[in-house]
Amino acid sequence: MEHELKELIRKCDLAIKQEDFDTLINYYTDDAILVVKPDMIARGKEEIKKAFIAISKYFNNSLVPTQGEMIILEAGDTALVISQTLLDADKNESEFSMDRRATYVFRKNPKGEWLCTIDNSYGTDLIK
Repeated sequence: MEHELKELIRKCDLAIKQEDFDTLINYYTDDAILVVKPDMIARGKEEIKKAFIAISKYFNNSLVPTQGEMIILEAGDTALVISQTLLDADKNESEFSMDRRATYVFRKNPKGEWLCTIDNSYGTDLIK
């Protein structure tokens, strides 16, 4: 049986593709962080939304993220997701890889819903 986080991540990817950042931000905790790029972190829902708008503009409003192989390690109300994240866009050049080994951390809220608390599409590439 497929883990429910895989479907949640697909919904996030679709929201990014459709530039539906109001829906996207609902999948994050209030204290979430997003690694925008190495040495740049957005903190909290408002900063994360602004970051996704800027990222979308950077990729000429054509960013399409998808997930390849995914491993989910769950303990209680916390889950670590290690995923092959593939980015496609009309923009041909980027200083960062479009094929990434992402790490995401999710936490269940009191309603039992998974929410992203750490969104790091760069994974261990942050280590130089």
